[in-house]
Amino acid sequence: MSDSFEELKKEITQFRDERNWKQFHTPKDLAISISLEAAELLEIFQWSGTDLVVEKKRDRIEEELADVMMYCLLMADITGMDMEEILRKKLRKNAAKYPVDKSYGKSDKYTEL
Repeated sequence: MSDSFEELKKEITQFRDERNWKQFHTPKDLAISISLEAAELLEIFQWSGTDLVVEKKRDRIEEELADVMMYCLLMADITGMDMEEILRKKLRKNAAKYPVDKSYGKSDKYTEL
């Protein structure tokens, strides 16, 4: 993982630790928080139709996306998982499920390819 990402991770966990919030960050509660923040991100697009211009809501999208990502990082921290490792592992798994020759330009689920 890049040095800048590691520094950001330290800043986020320091923010948590300075407030003594780690005690509240159980895997269950972090999973709930990820889901709630993802729902807030989704709410931005509710009733938007197909003509939504993201730029008009960019600030709100950035804020909610950052919340989701911070909670994901905190979940990885509390469970002792390496974000880079699990992202690369999932990418390899997806590459096997969605080979380019079968999935290129298609939105089908891997079971339908």
